[in-house]
Amino acid sequence: MSILKLKDGTEIFYKDQGQGPVLMFHHGWPLSSDDWDAQVIFFLQRGYRVVTHDRRGHGRSSQDIYGHTIEQYAADAAELVEFLDLKDVIHIGHSTGGGEVIRYVNKYSKGRAKKAVLISAVPPIMVQNESNPDGVPIAVFDNIRDQTLNNRQQFYIDLTLPFYGYNRAGADIKEGIRRNWWRQGMMGGIVAHYEGIKAFSETDFNEDLKAVDIPVLVLHGEDDQIVPYENAGVKSAKLLKNGTLITYPGFPHGMPTTEAPTINKDILAFIES
Repeated sequence: MSILKLKDGTEIFYKDQGQGPVLMFHHGWPLSSDDWDAQVIFFLQRGYRVVTHDRRGHGRSSQDIYGHTIEQYAADAAELVEFLDLKDVIHIGHSTGGGEVIRYVNKYSKGRAKKAVLISAVPPIMVQNESNPDGVPIAVFDNIRDQTLNNRQQFYIDLTLPFYGYNRAGADIKEGIRRNWWRQGMMGGIVAHYEGIKAFSETDFNEDLKAVDIPVLVLHGEDDQIVPYENAGVKSAKLLKNGTLITYPGFPHGMPTTEAPTINKDILAFIES
């Protein structure tokens, strides 16, 4: 296994595969780099170098009890980029990973980022507050915290239904996909997952989005039951200086997995444009 020991002692598991232009993928809560399998194989077959990593406290990375903030996630990504000496990188983030990407590009990239892709991503900000009246009420996130703390094993099974749109009438439920989500989730540490809820729900990315000037592709499913697209992807694209928005009728939050051929095609077109 490839492990990078960060400056604070945290060990980050990563995979660095292939040769060619560099793509770096940033996964969502509470998963791991394995969630990108459908993208990894697609882009490796097309001549790209693909870097993925397990966020601190997630997957095979060390289960530290500190640093579970978007700011630290972005700083960790920067350490990995600099360790591998990656340049002209295209950063691709799903859900919480999209927040990690936009904060990284704004504050830590030091000219190393070429483009970015935000998929079903949490920016500009998820939680409802005075400046975000259309956001998700804090009670929803309090419930996620409660379920994670007291019933994580069952909650991670149940959450796959809205995550992949499997609770919709006529859905073609893939039990293997659900089990793989649960497997990834249960590999991570309970502290990281619990603290990560505040990170993905309450971090404000408005200023990051306004500051980023590299090309950014924003992809969001219109049937996203986890991160509602009208308050996320649509708003993010408007704030970006050089953003392009594509929305998909009927696609769920977990569309990089359930709709991989479509998502991969659109990412490839953006990369090669």
